[in-house]
Amino acid sequence: MKSRREFLRDMGMGAAMFPFVNNLPSLLVPPFSQRKQRLVIIFSPDGVIPNTFWPDTEGADFAFKESLSPLEEFKKRTLVLKGVSDRVRGDGDNHMRGIGCLLTGTELFPGNVQGGSDTPAGWSSGISIDQEIANYLQKTAATRTRFSSLEFGVMVPERADTWTRLSYAGPNKPISPIDDPYQMFNKLYGQLKDQESLKSVLDDLKDDLAKVRAQVGTQDRQFLDEHTSLVREMEQEILAARTTNVGHAVPVIEPGVRRNNDNIPKISKLQIDLMVSSFVADATRVATLQYTNSVGQARMTWLGIKEGQHDLSHEPDTNLDAQAKLTKINKWYCEQLAYLAKRLSETKEPDGNGTLLDNTLIVWTNELGKGNSHTLEDIPFVLVGGGLDFKMGRSMRFNHVPHNRLLMALAHGFGHRIERFGNADFCGAGVLTGLS
Repeated sequence: MKSRREFLRDMGMGAAMFPFVNNLPSLLVPPFSQRKQRLVIIFSPDGVIPNTFWPDTEGADFAFKESLSPLEEFKKRTLVLKGVSDRVRGDGDNHMRGIGCLLTGTELFPGNVQGGSDTPAGWSSGISIDQEIANYLQKTAATRTRFSSLEFGVMVPERADTWTRLSYAGPNKPISPIDDPYQMFNKLYGQLKDQESLKSVLDDLKDDLAKVRAQVGTQDRQFLDEHTSLVREMEQEILAARTTNVGHAVPVIEPGVRRNNDNIPKISKLQIDLMVSSFVADATRVATLQYTNSVGQARMTWLGIKEGQHDLSHEPDTNLDAQAKLTKINKWYCEQLAYLAKRLSETKEPDGNGTLLDNTLIVWTNELGKGNSHTLEDIPFVLVGGGLDFKMGRSMRFNHVPHNRLLMALAHGFGHRIERFGNADFCGAGVLTGLS
């Protein structure tokens, strides 16, 4: 059996065709032998409203509150974890530690970034769990992908500081997410001189695609057509985002989506669609999707909310209007999670092993448990999908267990049997129990 690269070489085709043949069933090596486990971590900021977020009961017989209601369709594939807490302390305020320690499970270095009334801090002192798992998968040929991980962003500030970075390649090594869909498309599908050249990505490969279709079987042709259609839809949506009539002359700007607050829903959809496309091509098996940043100040005008999210999160519980608006905001974030789950559930695995959602675990989380108290207790963790064979369809409660144990459980779900992750003081009880 020829490898994918050998197939392209013998056909006289270049690397631009690789994303389209990378996952054809007949070229998979070894074929159908191992399912593709994937991990997606979604971050949204500023905590939640507990009484509209957490289910009242444990077990399978639970009901979603308003904030989680968009997941109703996926209830049997959802795991809600209450009582998982970020025990990491040290330098920095809780917003800083909240995002900087969320995936690393370890302290921030001393630094000169001042936040709140706490001591200043720097970057995290450890690798994040998404990168730990990505590195583990890259060590084996059967699970190695073109990109070890992909970091998607939605209106993440360009400034690089402790409040704006979620993933870490190692101590003092923050990873910047890509929050420009044009740049992400370029990373996935080739070099683009400007947005207009998007329309030529498939056009330039038209002849090569036809040659491949003539050389492969029915199943491969069907998959190739589905992947090509997905890319074409992405091209059309990205071009539409640039050319939509906004009621005045659109100024000439540098290539890329218009990064502004009111475009957040459009950017979110484009990034999620690109993530699904990357999974179809098996370009990666680990991804993060970061909405704004800790102390996130998005103004969700499309929901009729004019105030900044962070400002609202500081309002007392007695401000019922603020509570209702924050519930609406978290419901919107949950709708993005549900959209990703739906796209994954509707997309078949190229090897015939179920859908993408069957083999993907989505983890939605936050840097705080509650915004106005800045607590690191009861950090929201909502899991959706079948990627790690956890027993889904449940609401679970824990007694303030360190979140390091959940991070370890994610690694174990991939067969990466680490005995500690982050601060070892919070790993003594082992992986979080009861998930499987």
